[in-house]
Amino acid sequence: MAPERTNTSGTDPRQPRPAGDPDLTPAPLTSAKHRGVYARAPIRLADRAAAAAAELAALAAPVECVCCGLEDSALCAGCGRQVRRLTLRPFRAESAAPALVATDGSVLLPVVAAGVYRGELAQCLLAFKRQGQGRLGIVLALGLARALRAAAGDTPGVLLVPVPTSGRAFRMRGFSPVHLLLRRLGGTGGMTGFAVADRLRTTGSSWILRAPGGASGAGGQKGLGRGARSRRVRGSMRTRSGLCFPDLTGQPCIIVDDVLTTGATLAEAARALRADGAVVCGAVVLAATRPPAGPDLEAGDGATVRGGGHEGKK
Repeated sequence: MAPERTNTSGTDPRQPRPAGDPDLTPAPLTSAKHRGVYARAPIRLADRAAAAAAELAALAAPVECVCCGLEDSALCAGCGRQVRRLTLRPFRAESAAPALVATDGSVLLPVVAAGVYRGELAQCLLAFKRQGQGRLGIVLALGLARALRAAAGDTPGVLLVPVPTSGRAFRMRGFSPVHLLLRRLGGTGGMTGFAVADRLRTTGSSWILRAPGGASGAGGQKGLGRGARSRRVRGSMRTRSGLCFPDLTGQPCIIVDDVLTTGATLAEAARALRADGAVVCGAVVLAATRPPAGPDLEAGDGATVRGGGHEGKK
């Protein structure tokens, strides 16, 4: 038997409530329904089918956080917050890139980095480049957006020129990480005020290095020093030409790349753009392999654009 209900209000619930006050009008007695139950059977069936498909997919290809290994998410909430924290304060990073600083200490190309290549940011970026997971791209693109705003500020008409990936890397991955990040950035609304110009391409004529023992080093730049990287990328880029690509003469540009190491790749991209008449204001990267030597930047500082590509050492 159901327990007897006790009326503590001091009034008889069977008596009608005073008219005119909706708060005192008793609610109709109806059976409770779960908020997740759809009224139409086809919708309920489709929802259950989607849930079953998701469970089967998780069994067939289990997903875990690329940073901590937590199941059911490519990037868990905690690690996602840490990635956002690591990209919260963009900074000037060219002083730690030998190819971007002249022998007299003057800056050849100013660079703004979203964060330092370490911890969760490094793990997330590495997994994104290897697997191209959509969730990782969105989180990384938001960090890149903060660096872009800190670099360009309110300067109008600046073109974002992504650094092209090599043909071998594109065949291995099936995508270009920088181009994919910019597309993700456009989907989040972080591209307001910017236009992407895919004007650089690789020529396939870069120098072929030989590692000790005669092995070819053409597959990548990991582990190479400043001189080797500079020789590796020398003459490897040029601008696209044709009716679909308008003249770049006098057009302010910001080069966009994923990781900054020695700066040889950015220096080669700047050389190719300047040879076509573009005004290279600087570069933006998602991560720099060395920590900042100066203070952090705030969004809207316009540090890269004001640098103008040739700046004395501070």
